[in-house]
Amino acid sequence: MAEPVVSPPEVAFPSPLEHSRRQLEALLDVSEAIALQRDLPALFHDLAERLHSVVDFDFLTLVLHDPARNVMRLHVLETRIPSEKPTGTEAPVENNPSGWVWQTQESFVVSDVDEETRFPEFLKRFREHNVRSLAIIPLTTAQRRLGAMGFGRLVPQRITDTELQFMQRVASLVAVAVDNALNFESSQAYQKQLALERDRLRVLLEINNVLVTTRELPEVFRGIVATLERVIHHDYTSLALLDPDTGLLKIHALDFPGHQGIFKPETTVSRDNSPAGRAIATNLPLIARGSELDQYGSEIMRTLRAEGIQSVCCAPLIHHARTFGTLNLASRRMDAFTPRDLELLQPVGAQIAIAVENALAFKEIDSLKNKLAVEKLYLEEEIRSEFNFEEIVGESLVLKRALAQVELAAPAGTSVLLLGETGTGKELFARAIHNLSPRRDRTFIKINCAAIPSGLLESELFGHERGAFTGAISQKIGRFELADRGTLFLDEVGDLPLELQPKLLRVLQEQEFERLGGNRTQRVDVRVVAATNADLSKQVAERAFRSDLYYRLNVFPIQIPALRDRAEDIPLLVRYFVQKLSRRLNKAVEYIPADAMDALASYSWPGNIRELENLIERAVLLSPGKELRVPLSEIKSSSSVATEPSSSFASLTSSTSLASSISTLEDAERQHILRALKHTQWRVAGPKGAAVLLGMKRTTLQARIRKLGIRRPV
Repeated sequence: MAEPVVSPPEVAFPSPLEHSRRQLEALLDVSEAIALQRDLPALFHDLAERLHSVVDFDFLTLVLHDPARNVMRLHVLETRIPSEKPTGTEAPVENNPSGWVWQTQESFVVSDVDEETRFPEFLKRFREHNVRSLAIIPLTTAQRRLGAMGFGRLVPQRITDTELQFMQRVASLVAVAVDNALNFESSQAYQKQLALERDRLRVLLEINNVLVTTRELPEVFRGIVATLERVIHHDYTSLALLDPDTGLLKIHALDFPGHQGIFKPETTVSRDNSPAGRAIATNLPLIARGSELDQYGSEIMRTLRAEGIQSVCCAPLIHHARTFGTLNLASRRMDAFTPRDLELLQPVGAQIAIAVENALAFKEIDSLKNKLAVEKLYLEEEIRSEFNFEEIVGESLVLKRALAQVELAAPAGTSVLLLGETGTGKELFARAIHNLSPRRDRTFIKINCAAIPSGLLESELFGHERGAFTGAISQKIGRFELADRGTLFLDEVGDLPLELQPKLLRVLQEQEFERLGGNRTQRVDVRVVAATNADLSKQVAERAFRSDLYYRLNVFPIQIPALRDRAEDIPLLVRYFVQKLSRRLNKAVEYIPADAMDALASYSWPGNIRELENLIERAVLLSPGKELRVPLSEIKSSSSVATEPSSSFASLTSSTSLASSISTLEDAERQHILRALKHTQWRVAGPKGAAVLLGMKRTTLQARIRKLGIRRPV
């Protein structure tokens, strides 16, 4: 049985009558839009939506003739395609399709842009945006020729006579609306002039209000910009302030809508190479236009010229007969800045000078206030600290030898490198060097390079400016600035990131640096004492530490002895810690059993003095009476120590010698830390963590784990 034949669906095309009906409805819609809208851009946007139902187009433009300048200006633009020509773009009447339409009052119709030979430069831009067909229609009323209206498509579809006739009717309606709008604008021109005069008189009052209500330079500047832009047309505003140290002009504030990031913060220019410098030299406002600007070869002027700036006005800031900067306005218009504007800017400049000078003074006061507040916190922390030079306890020969080196190095201003195992009291020695130096009355600042993430360490050392990075909501003073004329202690300097080492080397050699995100050079006088438990010479050989920085730090190295090398000091230290901790913990421990003291003296103390102090603290807590109860299970007997290799890394509880299985100090350290981590079930911090068990700081242990490549088994 044969299958039935299925006819293809019929495509319904509107009949001529239906099409005419739609056109009439569209014309009514246009009339309605004209009645509802008085703003030209809003009107054109509304028309585009209404006309899409009748005529297929991808862009719709309105170009008006400016009789004063004899140019064609694009006033509004409704488009589906990207365009490099914003509203307000001007073009000469000649060699321009819109200008030709305005002059001849004939329509310019192109069915296929690729085949059109007229106006090649103009049509080239349309080809770049894939425009294939377009029509430009005269926009004319009974009284005058206004300009042209254009529409087009992205496909080479011929614009029919019916469509062209319909759009010509639309254009006649739009011409009336545009003419009414222009007449309305003209009728308001006089009122605007009166309003402008009124606003000019208010400027002085408003700037005075800005001066009274704020003392922050950015807020002062924003208030100035908001006030002036209502009475003087300009596209760019800045403050150029004279730096008395360098003689250069610094651009401290800048407003350039759409180009906020075009200049670096605090860009500097030469006085001799800028119109602002000339205004300062003459103490008079200066206006420069066109080619006059090209004689100034500064980078900022070349950039402004490239952005279309045609005129610049610089008003000097004078206060107490001292000229210290300029207020700068710039415009893309050649005829900007009239003599009346200059008359206004002179008293305005005097007021702005007061506001800016007050803002700079308050900024300096606040900066000094913040620095003093931070220094106060560090000094209070130093006072509260348990580490004081007088608390270095011991009578051993190796300790006295190290202290003798401290007495030699302290009076000088040279860098000192403290070498020793973790827990030997390197910070105590650093404070001793500071307290014995001529800088004792200034601040002692410390920073642990291993305890701060590498991404934040630069900010901690050198500070940062507001907005230097995400989260930098305010300016931060770095440790080097806080330590000015004092001492900076760099603990665990071997963990300093390689990319940060050149900046540290520069401040050590030149005593200068820039804050993160800033370009102002900060000068300081800082004595650096560094400390490490790592072999820096080995790191230099492995290119993990810069050799020039190592030599700069290693001017005067001091080796701090390990506790096992000063066994005769252990009884003194034990008694000292028992007395101090008993008072702090409100205990009544008065004597130490002989067997406990012997066990303490025979232990190798891999964690050194820190481990000893932590053990004594636990012992004092465990002691109910006057006798110290030492947890002897945590230490090893002297016979056990005698069989082990001479290193600071002993087993926690095992009595088995590791001499046969450990070939290097690094292997011994790795095994020692692994045993502690296994014993604490890989818990690093906390009272039951491996750091407490080893007598180390948590950050120090984490640094050693990273360096030794220790990973928790899966």
